[in-house]
Amino acid sequence: MKKYDAVVIGAGNGGLVAAIRLLQGGAKTLLVEKHNLPGGFATSFRRGRFEFEASLHELNDFGTADNAGDVRVLFDELGVTDKIEWLQIPEAYRVISREEKIDATMPFGVEAFIDKMESYVPGSRESMTKFFELSEEIRAAQAYSNSVNGKTDTKVMKTKFANFVKCGSYSVNEVLDALKMPKRAKDILNAYWCYLGAHCDDLSFVHYASMVLRYVTRGAAMPKARSHEISLAMVERIRELGGDVWFNTEAIRIKTGADGGVEGVVLGNGDEIVTRHVIANCSPHIVYGKMIKEEVDKRIIKETNARKLAGRGFTMFLGLNKSADELGITNHNYFLYDTMDTVRQYEAMKRIDTNCVQATVCLNRAYPECSPPGTCMMYFTTLYMSDDWGNVKPEDYFKVKDEVADIMIERFEKDTGCRIRDSIEEISVATPMTYARYCGHPEGCIYGYESQYWDGLMPRLLMMAEDHKTRGLRFAGGFSMRLSGYSSAYFSGDITGRQTVGDIKREG
Repeated sequence: MKKYDAVVIGAGNGGLVAAIRLLQGGAKTLLVEKHNLPGGFATSFRRGRFEFEASLHELNDFGTADNAGDVRVLFDELGVTDKIEWLQIPEAYRVISREEKIDATMPFGVEAFIDKMESYVPGSRESMTKFFELSEEIRAAQAYSNSVNGKTDTKVMKTKFANFVKCGSYSVNEVLDALKMPKRAKDILNAYWCYLGAHCDDLSFVHYASMVLRYVTRGAAMPKARSHEISLAMVERIRELGGDVWFNTEAIRIKTGADGGVEGVVLGNGDEIVTRHVIANCSPHIVYGKMIKEEVDKRIIKETNARKLAGRGFTMFLGLNKSADELGITNHNYFLYDTMDTVRQYEAMKRIDTNCVQATVCLNRAYPECSPPGTCMMYFTTLYMSDDWGNVKPEDYFKVKDEVADIMIERFEKDTGCRIRDSIEEISVATPMTYARYCGHPEGCIYGYESQYWDGLMPRLLMMAEDHKTRGLRFAGGFSMRLSGYSSAYFSGDITGRQTVGDIKREG
């Protein structure tokens, strides 16, 4: 039996960062991954002459060398920034909503964003300015909380971050209403809501404002070789630091001892790894439901079952035999909604027959050479806010999948005026079943747990100590304290990796 200070299960974004942080802290570390490639969803695949990005639309808060965001600072600390060739995304987004007859393209940069909003919604400047000022205070408060590992001083919070404290328990819409933001400006500003997977009556304002600020102030980036370039760079870094990475290796059991804490990991081939520390880059439902055979504390089971699964993923990938210019595709990132009433839109996204929402990307607008000359690539994503795909009969699966793909194409053509159907050379579709099979996520959930009032970003960050109930076991990725998204997954691995280093040192 081999022995390691820590074992990381799963080479997704959070697990990769956690492994690097463990090694930088001096821990002998093993990373195991059941697939033959790293990254989880952070990967790419080929169909014909096209290499498609599997999941990343854009990486926010990365910035540039002279305007570095928090993600770039983290990557610098990890030693991977210079291993990746980066592209800058040209604009923030284009949002089209049928009910409100909105068609707005928003830029990066706070002043440019406010100016553009004022051109769409005269009289919105004052409330938009207040929004960004408040968002900046939220960012500073979060940075302070992270610097003290969530053990914030009440006096500091009240004196330095009073507005953050005031709005901390309110939803996006409640705070925007308090700022007296015009409805049309709210609608355009709330376009990013589907990136967090909760409607704006439920979604924490501090979570949403923090994300919007990071997008607008730092812009967004993309690796030239797709997100798989990031995953490979991190594996290379792990090996440079002396860590072990085992692919085609599934961890099937986490062994616990008399104190209920971690004692080892059992692999699919029967081998056992001795360790007192595991970072699981997977769902707690899987860990507590399948991987720990010993009795689990009932409080942990109740807490895990109380959490709500967020969006189940559906993505269509198209390789087109005409260029983006020829097809009239002018933007990198599109949000297409039926309505900007996010509560009603969220409800419609629970069912296959009523969900017509899509977030659509044409990578060629950021990187013209990403596909062969005279071609372009697109990927269309939507979320299902319930397990409606679980109601599809096996014999109807391919029929339903084709119907949804057809609706997505038709919706894009009608809303943008771009005729793409006749130019399709390659098409590939991933449903919630695909994601469940590929990464083992319950119901094909790609967004971890939903950001609820009681279970959102700030409550989780402030209660990290209370959430750590099993000695030696911590979580990274979309199901952990930072919730879903690339940036959040990377930061979860950073936090969890450093916490585990501290655990190991305290044990001596």
